[in-house]
Amino acid sequence: MDDLARKHQNMAKISAAILYGICVSIALNFFWEEGGIYASGITGFAQFIHTVTSKFMPFLPFPLTTSLMLFVLNVPLFILAWFKIGHHFTIYTFIAVVFSSVMVQIMPVTQLTTNPIICAIFGAVINGFGTGTALKNDISTGGLDIIGIVLRKKTGRSVGSINIMFNVALVFAAGFLFGWEHALYSILSIFVNGKVIDMVYTRQQKLQVMIITDKPKIVIQMIQDEMRRGITIVHDVEGAYNREEKTMLFTVISRFEMHDLETVMRQADDHAFVSMTEAVKILGHFYEPKIK
Repeated sequence: MDDLARKHQNMAKISAAILYGICVSIALNFFWEEGGIYASGITGFAQFIHTVTSKFMPFLPFPLTTSLMLFVLNVPLFILAWFKIGHHFTIYTFIAVVFSSVMVQIMPVTQLTTNPIICAIFGAVINGFGTGTALKNDISTGGLDIIGIVLRKKTGRSVGSINIMFNVALVFAAGFLFGWEHALYSILSIFVNGKVIDMVYTRQQKLQVMIITDKPKIVIQMIQDEMRRGITIVHDVEGAYNREEKTMLFTVISRFEMHDLETVMRQADDHAFVSMTEAVKILGHFYEPKIK
């Protein structure tokens, strides 16, 4: 059974890597390149190097294409991921980056529209969906995803927010060299890309949960067994309507686990009152499954 689950998980990761490669190649060759938009992260930096070398260094013996630089710039980040995150994570990230580099190279550049706003938004949505799906399956698309995951462990900031912050310098450099109009469109694209990543990859988003129940032992046991979450217990809570004695439970989960909590509560006490609110910042220990 464990072997079957592992094979299923591996296939899901490979599928996510392939999906990302398709998404980034569509975003680049159908929207960003045609609209003069710079992508976020290492992909945008690869575009920037390709543009600079094509414009100012035509004497180079071979062109530094976006697809080539997309792979080369990720090599030192593979090393970082190998030592700081996990070996399996790095292997699948390598697969994702290689496949995306190949897809960017072989997929023809196609002009669907010349409207830079449409190019910025559609490219960002497609790429953000592919990136978020990859992260959701515990792999990365390389580049700032790796840096974001390493820094998130230390700072607690979301991957999308870290992605946005790292791109400020890239946008200003592109604007200074090639025009501020397209730099502004790139900012729009980077912002949308980061938000879509956070919409798809919800594991880093924390929710504070308050549970009012008269079956605390069952609820606590099932949450701890199924979700591995710590719980704070407040005894002798009284309901104002029926004046019945209840127990209040507090815990913190990720948004990714919200469906699991709903399933647990239906089984443990389907009459319990459950309130979930977004947790702005968590201090102290919060268990997160280790990425391997």
